[in-house]
Amino acid sequence: MDNADKKIGILGIGNLIVGDEGFGVHTIRYLEQHYEFPDNVVVMDGGTAGIYMSPFLEECDPVIVIDVVDIDAEPGSIHYYSNEDVKAGKLSTRMSPHQLGLLEILEICTLRDAAPESLEFYCVVPKVLETTMELSDVVAPRVSEISDIVLKRLAEMGVDVRKRSD
Repeated sequence: MDNADKKIGILGIGNLIVGDEGFGVHTIRYLEQHYEFPDNVVVMDGGTAGIYMSPFLEECDPVIVIDVVDIDAEPGSIHYYSNEDVKAGKLSTRMSPHQLGLLEILEICTLRDAAPESLEFYCVVPKVLETTMELSDVVAPRVSEISDIVLKRLAEMGVDVRKRSD
């Protein structure tokens, strides 16, 4: 697929029933609820990933990933990782199990010469990882903050996103 034909992908991954682990999915739902995206943007709830995500990864470039990251930092803090960070292996040790699934799928896409060239990760540090569908007090406000960052990023790429009228 020619790069000109590729869409911009926004992917939220996580497990909704494990507290803050569901951050990426909560953020995708927030974006879909509040905004209308043009046809060249694909917004996907990737859940706990899996091989079925490869068509999405092969049709999108760049891909913006929203998730949690397991690092020794303030819970609720926001962390950004670029393509270079991923290639340098700076993420693999800090990822939750479903993210490792994502990296493996990316490797398969690379072997097929169809992986996105540009990947950006916007992650928060989780506070609560137990069985609940609620986000913790420090992670919940990050849903709208990361959404704003993603919308700004899209604007930089020349994408016009419309706010839904209630």
